[in-house]
Formats: sequence, structure tokens, C-alpha cells
Amino acid sequence: MELHSTQKTERAIVVGLVANKVSRYQVRDYLDELIRLADTAGVEVVHKITQERDGIQPATYLGKGKINEIALIVEQEKIELVIFDDDLSAMQVRNLEKVIKCKIIDRSGLILDIFASRAKTKEAMTQVELAQLQYMLPRLTRAWTHLSKQYGGVGTKGPGETQLEVDRRAVRTRIGHLKEKLEGISVERSVQRSRRKEWTRVALVGYTNAGKSTLLKQMSGADVFIEDRLFATLDTTVRQVAISQTKRILLSDTVGFIRKLPPHLIASFRSTLAEVVEADVVLHVVDVSHPQFEEHVCVVRETLQELGAGEKPTVMVFNKIDALQDRALVTSLGKEYENAVFISASRGINISSLKEKILEVLEHELKEQVLHLMPSDYRLISKLHEFVEILEKEYDEDNTMKVRFRFDKKFDGRLKKLLGRSGIKKESLK
Repeated sequence: MELHSTQKTERAIVVGLVANKVSRYQVRDYLDELIRLADTAGVEVVHKITQERDGIQPATYLGKGKINEIALIVEQEKIELVIFDDDLSAMQVRNLEKVIKCKIIDRSGLILDIFASRAKTKEAMTQVELAQLQYMLPRLTRAWTHLSKQYGGVGTKGPGETQLEVDRRAVRTRIGHLKEKLEGISVERSVQRSRRKEWTRVALVGYTNAGKSTLLKQMSGADVFIEDRLFATLDTTVRQVAISQTKRILLSDTVGFIRKLPPHLIASFRSTLAEVVEADVVLHVVDVSHPQFEEHVCVVRETLQELGAGEKPTVMVFNKIDALQDRALVTSLGKEYENAVFISASRGINISSLKEKILEVLEHELKEQVLHLMPSDYRLISKLHEFVEILEKEYDEDNTMKVRFRFDKKFDGRLKKLLGRSGIKKESLK
């Protein structure tokens, strides 16, 4: 995110809790990711603080001693922002702000702020505003109205500057309006996708910053925005890609997933993520050089299940192998994961192998059929050419033509409908 010259960079503390069977190592990793999120939002993190407890303190999240410690640092170093790695309730924020005299937000609030900064299209801006209002609604109390008056910067963008001062009824009315607006946009998107239904569609999914946009640029040769920051891509980008001399696909890049992604955000972005749901093949891109890549794989798979796309034919694309220290990992992952390919999108390593693997997976989704046609059925043959691949034509002694072809299983209904209109009996299908 580009900061305006008049906007002062906020200094922040990030806070994590080691509790509920979450290890210290995991919490440190979560906080490292939170720092990257803060950097994406234009915030400078100057302290990383953790506390070990048996569980979350319902009223204040942390224990009293740790809260006082943070309050002292905030006062002495004039810190403007404290970011908690878990979601906070309105009561917890209220109680924390009584002691810690600065703005307090949680991980979901930070992610929503980044999305608000990065949304550029009508659809993305509507989706983000809806998610913000749904996130805000249970936290809407009189104690929150001071945010827009005393503070600027992270956590107060978009509707946060105005909607916190209106009552719940007004927020609910606005939520209803945004949902209707998104329904209309969703219909438009469905029409756009229906125009592309003759194409084989492949969707890139993965943890944020796994290299999806770099891969899209590498495979398509098209100009695609790339930045080494979390959530560089919000809006779906679709490009034509040739994966062989005779086969072209539509390859789409979608928003990256992340741990603890706000559920409202997933719900709001469903129309954008419909590209994944309707894809013929999913390319699950993984940064294999990341020490927590296996957890990233689980996060993406769980999100795909939530979207109803968990059973899609999938190619596991292990990216950034050029940064991998342990080469034996390639062998073990190749055995563990079906349809695994190891690439470097930035350096173009093994991209041809990836294209071959996509073709191989698509082959499994194809059906082969034989029709016996008369010469007068030339119109039917012309129609078949629109969605099938003719493999062989030969004429029998009785002047009938034997046509052998293959097609994607998703066109099964269309083929039967076409044959029905042409008066060809099902028995002629072998």
C-alpha cells in the first residue's frame, strides 16, 4: 500500500497468546505473519509481545500484569496502535482501552483494513464494506465512536469513519442493501462465466504470497500486478494460456487465503471465489520454502471445503523450489501428494511439466464416444466441433460415417440434448 505523503506511519505492538494447546513456536510464527500484515497496511511494528496462560481471560484477553506492561511501553514510547492476533470482543476492547491508552484492533480488523485499502473494483469495494459492517455490528457500542474522532490510520478506513456513529438498525439496513448489490454483481459475473463455459477453466488457489500471480504471469506472458506483500491480489484476474499446441485454457488468479481469515470476508467474497467453484481443475500453489507450508496447505483445503470446492481435480504446485534447502523434501512430497509438480514461478523452472500435468488431469475428465452418422448429418458434425475433439472419421460400406471423439464430462448433458434434437437414437452411442 502506498502511503500518502501527509500520512504518518503508525508504530505498533503485536500481541499473541500461548494458550489452548497452541505452542510458543506456532504463536511466534503467527506473530511474524501478523507483522507482515501490518507492513502491508503501512504500519511499523516495534515490539512483539506474548503471554502464556491456561486460557483467554474473558474480560481482558490477557492477564492484568501483561496489560500493565503493554500500557507502560505504549506510554513511554508513544505507541499509536496495539494489534492482537486473535479476535477481540467489544467488551475486551473497551476494558483494554481503559488501561492501554491507544487504539486497539485485532487480526480480523487489520485484514479488513488491508482489503479496504486494496479494493479497486466496484465488486471488491462492495464485498469489503459488507464484511466490515458485519464485523463491526456486534462491536457497535457507544464506546467505539471515539475511534473516528480521535484516531486515523489503520482500523478506521472505509465505513469505519462514519458507520460507527449510527445505530445498529442503520448498519443492518446498509448490510441488506450491500447484499442486494452483491447479488446483482453476482448475476453479472454468472453471465460472464456462462460466456466462457465452452472453455476449460483452471483456477489458481493458495495461501497468500505463495506466488499465484507470478505463476499466472509466467504461464500467460500477460502483464499481472505482482508485489511481495500479503494480499497483493483481491480481484480475480483471468488470462488465456496455451498448455499445448492444440489446447488453450482460461487460467484465473483469486484472492489468497490466510489463517484466521474473517468468516464474513469469505462469505462476502463468494461471488469472486465462484471462479474456483466452477473451475474444471484447481492449481493449489504452495510456497514449499516456507517452514509452515504444511499448515498453509491445511488452511487452503479447509477454505476450499467451506466453498464447496474441496473435491475438485487438483494439481499440487509446490513453488519456490529454488529457495528450498532440503532437496529430499521434493522426493517425500512427490510420494505423499497425488498430482504434485515442483516449480519456480519466478525463474520459470518446470513450467512445461506443470502444463503436462494439467493436460494429464484433464485427460481423466474426458469421455470417449463413437457415433454412426449419415452424410446428411453434416450440421450435427459442425455442432460437435464446438465442444468435442474429433479423433477419427471413417466410412462404412453402407455409406454411414463412424466418428470417434472425446469431450469433457461436463458436456455430457449438452451432447445428449444435441443428439436428441437431431433425432439420433441413444442406441447409436457406443
